[in-house]
Amino acid sequence: MKRKLVLENGMEFSGNGFGSAQFTVGEVVFTTGMTGYQETMSDPSFHKQIIVFTYPLIGNYGINPSDFESLNPFVGGIVVHEYAQTESHWQSQMNIDAFLKKQNIPGLCGIDTRALVKTIRSKGSMKGKFCNDNECTEEVVKKLQNTTLEHHVPEVSTPRPYSAPAEGYRVVLIDYGMKKSILKELYRRHCDIVVVPYNTDAQSILELNPDGIMLSNGPGNPEELLDSINTIKELSGKVPMFGICLGHQLYALAHGAKTYKMLFGHRGANHPVKELATNRVHITSQNHGYVVDEDSLKNTSLEVTHRALNDGTIEGLQDKENWAFTVQYHPESSPGPHDNEYLFNRFMSMIEEFKNN
Repeated sequence: MKRKLVLENGMEFSGNGFGSAQFTVGEVVFTTGMTGYQETMSDPSFHKQIIVFTYPLIGNYGINPSDFESLNPFVGGIVVHEYAQTESHWQSQMNIDAFLKKQNIPGLCGIDTRALVKTIRSKGSMKGKFCNDNECTEEVVKKLQNTTLEHHVPEVSTPRPYSAPAEGYRVVLIDYGMKKSILKELYRRHCDIVVVPYNTDAQSILELNPDGIMLSNGPGNPEELLDSINTIKELSGKVPMFGICLGHQLYALAHGAKTYKMLFGHRGANHPVKELATNRVHITSQNHGYVVDEDSLKNTSLEVTHRALNDGTIEGLQDKENWAFTVQYHPESSPGPHDNEYLFNRFMSMIEEFKNN
């Protein structure tokens, strides 16, 4: 089945379709991870995005029931050089083609993914659409240029609160598009977890008597979430807080900083980040297209704690006046190295110190 991907700048990449037969529109981005395609496809931060995998073969170990980051994947589609039609792993329940069909996600294979990634790196992430190979490119481009991709967080956040009871510290986790692995890391530390929707107000959160508040990852432009920014501002200083990815950006915005969209973002499980206090370099899992503007940190209570070694952008912040810290990368990994899970221990220590004071 012939299929092509058309970009809003008029470029097109023709190949073979697999997965769902539907033709979706999304922001075309690339990820550099060599493994972890199942976690990537099920990460809510990829909402309405078409993922280009730079690794040439995807799907060789199939799909298993343990590695999902959300029950309902929100990805707009995937592009690979080659996908494995026959998977090989004792836990696998289906191949990637069957999974995509089941989840109604389209795929494209057999194209030069290197050329597509070089296009994104030079021209930036842009909208794209899957369509029939004989469809008029000019008409598709016209529609793409008039298409707006929005309403990301409301579509991936939980619609109602729920709890994961335990006997440890009570942590309220604000869900902007939470990965399951964040919940798992908190539960491993015996936290009494309450997950709340992204638009829960500050008073309702405080009435839950939290010992700490976690700001989750999520998709989209953080500056669009004005109510969430104001909520974080109201909560600041009252309870220890830990922000991850979008949560990191929202915390920065709530304290006077600004964010901007990167040319092509950071996505994958192999990004080096330097922790400034120790000079240690961590290999991190990342998935973001926006970043905190360093110039905007002047006259705020925020200081930089981590920095990306590839481009020097901010990867972590510490609030000097309030009990809070944030990171741009994903310490829960999945996929990626598990060396950064110590940050959850740091959050537990902050909660304990806050209670003792």
